[in-house]
Amino acid sequence: GMPAICEGVEFDTVAREWRCKWAASVEEAQDKAPLQGAQKVLEKHLAAVRAVAGVKDVQRIVCGGCYDFKVITSVDADAFGAWEAAGFAPEGDFLADLKAVPGVASVETQTFTIRSV
Repeated sequence: GMPAICEGVEFDTVAREWRCKWAASVEEAQDKAPLQGAQKVLEKHLAAVRAVAGVKDVQRIVCGGCYDFKVITSVDADAFGAWEAAGFAPEGDFLADLKAVPGVASVETQTFTIRSV
């Protein structure tokens, strides 16, 4: 069967999220340059992310009201440990490039399980 967090909470996919804020106010959000910069960072690293062993999906989420920019890479649960051991490469380079974009703030990461139900 699938791995489970507890009885009834099985999963077959583990995801790593990289996220940031591209503005902090409505006024700041008028300038889309930070959002465009974040998108360019994603484009720069996308081939490397897609090449991660066991990758199932790479998704980009953008919220125009909360000013979120998120990249979620989903991998087979069986492949996750190896990616974690490799430091989630290219995570280090991706986050460094994201932090270098003027106007980008609150660069964070999160790991979670995800499953269609």
